Amino acid sequence: MSYNIVMRIWDIPPKRLCNRHLLGEHRELHAIWSILTNNKKGYSHHPETMRWKGKLAALYIRHTKLVKEMLHRGYCHLSPLNQSLSCGGKKQTKFVDTIAQQRNILRHKKCNCRI
Repeated sequence: MSYNIVMRIWDIPPKRLCNRHLLGEHRELHAIWSILTNNKKGYSHHPETMRWKGKLAALYIRHTKLVKEMLHRGYCHLSPLNQSLSCGGKKQTKFVDTIAQQRNILRHKKCNCRI
């Protein structure tokens, strides 16, 4: 199956992301969390989803960092994750794109990311 839809959890510090990418990542992180914790089939084989299998603890930590930055920027956050489901690896070591590639992707977007 080919995935034309880009799902992305950046591996760049949230403080460097523009508002659009910060909020977009938060939304997609919730989608991936739901797929993995509820055994949903849609997008379960997407490369971005696959890299988080067995690493819900790392995904939970990423969510915590995103929320901290969202609150710092004045956004409300009303969608906590269930911490009791945050099992597995605490560090993400798999990448769809390397961090250098992710920086390059963001540099070429017309946004205010601080890369």
